[in-house]
Amino acid sequence: MRAALWFLALFGVAVAIALFAGNNQSTVTLFWPPWRVDLSLNLVLLLLLALFVLVHGALRALAALFDLPQQALRWRTQQRERAMHVAVLDALSNLLAGRFLRARKSAQLALAQEQTLSASGHAPANSAQVRSLAHLLAAEGAQALQDRASRDHHLQQSLAAASPASGGTQEGALLRAARWALYENDSAAALAALAQLPQGAARRTAALRLKLKATRRDGQTQAALETARLLAKHRAFSASAAQSIVRGLALEAIGQAHDSAQLRRAWDALEPAERAMPELAIHAAQRLMDLAEVPPEAPSRLDPAVEPTVPPLAARTRVDPNADLARSWLLPVFNSYDSLSDGLRVQLAHALESGFDSLDAAWLARLEMAQQKNPRDAVLLYLAGMACQQRQLWGKAQQLLNQASAVLVNPGLRRSAWRALAQLALKRGDAQAAQQAYERAAGV
Repeated sequence: MRAALWFLALFGVAVAIALFAGNNQSTVTLFWPPWRVDLSLNLVLLLLLALFVLVHGALRALAALFDLPQQALRWRTQQRERAMHVAVLDALSNLLAGRFLRARKSAQLALAQEQTLSASGHAPANSAQVRSLAHLLAAEGAQALQDRASRDHHLQQSLAAASPASGGTQEGALLRAARWALYENDSAAALAALAQLPQGAARRTAALRLKLKATRRDGQTQAALETARLLAKHRAFSASAAQSIVRGLALEAIGQAHDSAQLRRAWDALEPAERAMPELAIHAAQRLMDLAEVPPEAPSRLDPAVEPTVPPLAARTRVDPNADLARSWLLPVFNSYDSLSDGLRVQLAHALESGFDSLDAAWLARLEMAQQKNPRDAVLLYLAGMACQQRQLWGKAQQLLNQASAVLVNPGLRRSAWRALAQLALKRGDAQAAQQAYERAAGV
């Protein structure tokens, strides 16, 4: 369409010129005494047009002639810029190829080219970014060559040359510094480098991964747990991997509690989904009851008045009555007993057994109902029997523990069941049955 319009315009101009010049009888007379020159108007117009073209061409030629030094300077500057960018690309290519010495030399060549351009006053617009990136590549090569002094020097130069508008080069340098510090097991230096990142960059997946490693190595379990939660929200791991990492850190945070108050704070700091994990609830409850317990003083073996009998299995002296709180943490786990694995059922049994000395009637009824619902479950038989023994229901306890000792697979629970049967036999005055039960417990 545009070409057709151009042709129409050209035809129109041609028609106009033909109409004007075809029948034009005008003349132009030039007087130069004693001569007189008569020229047609068409010829004069053509001559004027030719003169304009000639003058214009001459002026353009003179301008190009006087511009030759500037063009030569621009050409030399462009060649230096191209050499600088080629050196940066060579440094990156050699670094990826594992040629670290060549990569450092190429980065240094790029720095020399950039310095020459800056000294001549013709630095490119991205001069600061190129200089920062070249220093960072040189530092990466020095890191691979175990030249820490050169690495630190180039890293500082890269951070000094970078700016917030340099396309993230400064953030990349800080991330690389954190990674190098982790490689050297210097978690404090890694955290210091990550702390210099802007708020937006610090919440990126790469930065959070480094922070997770640094905080775990530095022993900052709570900070590592918060970082793992952010990574899980960003979907940096698969669902199962994220759950495993969070669970491990939460277990570590619970295990680091030194008293019951600190443990309760650690438990309250967990998210509802984390508190619903059976492993965490069992570990927290067991840890709480362990912290609230003081083992009874062992009698002296030199005292002949002391009878060498085994103390009751659940006999403990509590400093802080936290058993009810621990059982409240275990209640959701106990309610989902059918979905637990065999290992978790054994752990749940150990955790509940630790608080049997203060077991209330509600929990006893709950254990009996669960055992009646699953009469063949060995762990529930054991728990119900131990609970009845603690509540001094001797006959029922002996019946349940006899059944449990025959079907229990876990050695610890089976040994405890035989010891409890031995204690019951001693209460009945049956020394022979107690001796046999102790022999069974020792043989497990």
